[in-house]
Amino acid sequence: MLDPADTVACCSPLSAEPLSAEQAEQVAPLLKALADPVRLRLMSLVASHTGGEACVCDLNDAFDLSQPTISHHLKVLHDAGLLDREKRGVWVYYRARTSALLSLGALIGCPPS
Repeated sequence: MLDPADTVACCSPLSAEPLSAEQAEQVAPLLKALADPVRLRLMSLVASHTGGEACVCDLNDAFDLSQPTISHHLKVLHDAGLLDREKRGVWVYYRARTSALLSLGALIGCPPS
């Protein structure tokens, strides 16, 4: 399985040339993982959190959802390769894979800031 950043790096920006069917198949799971509003917010919360990582305990209060539901959404983002996770004691800490986000931005045509 390719790293998400490598998956997206295979592609020119969408405005440069059309994606092949194979490239679209590779990129779609990443975009699908972000297409849910809760997951998009979670990604933003983790990526912008102090120190670049957040514990599940830091994220629960931002949503009117149960902790297992939030953990499910975080797992989807992790399985798509957009988040790394590390268990520390009873808590799991998540960190955004910035390389994947930068690659997605480049694909869409957003220059890095």
